[in-house]
Amino acid sequence: MSDSKAKAATLRTRKFLTNRLLQRKQFVLDVIHPGRANVSRDELREKLAKMYKAEKDAVSVFGLKTAFGGGKSTGFGLVYDNLEAFKKFEPTYRQIRNGMGSRSGVARKQRKERKNRAKKVRGVKKAKVTAKK
Repeated sequence: MSDSKAKAATLRTRKFLTNRLLQRKQFVLDVIHPGRANVSRDELREKLAKMYKAEKDAVSVFGLKTAFGGGKSTGFGLVYDNLEAFKKFEPTYRQIRNGMGSRSGVARKQRKERKNRAKKVRGVKKAKVTAKK
């Protein structure tokens, strides 16, 4: 296992675009990783932060697909100018993936069950049924 970590991964960017409106650099990311199954998003974020002289928390990598046969992955990368821009423009689910935000507490199934219980009663009793336990 330590042998596979030692094998380096090469990062190449294509279709590079500087998006001033969203305060970021965006590109298609090609990762060449022979002898490795995959490269972690965290490791890619570190390498991209070093490449573009940005902080790791302002880098987002997503949509990675490994080519058939392995050895090469392609995805999308965003490097924001600063952390404020990252928090402002990056979708919440990707912020959570990067360890920045937090999820809402109530599960989808619980919300649906509460809604359906509320449909069965009318008036003032609805408040009692929908009250969080």
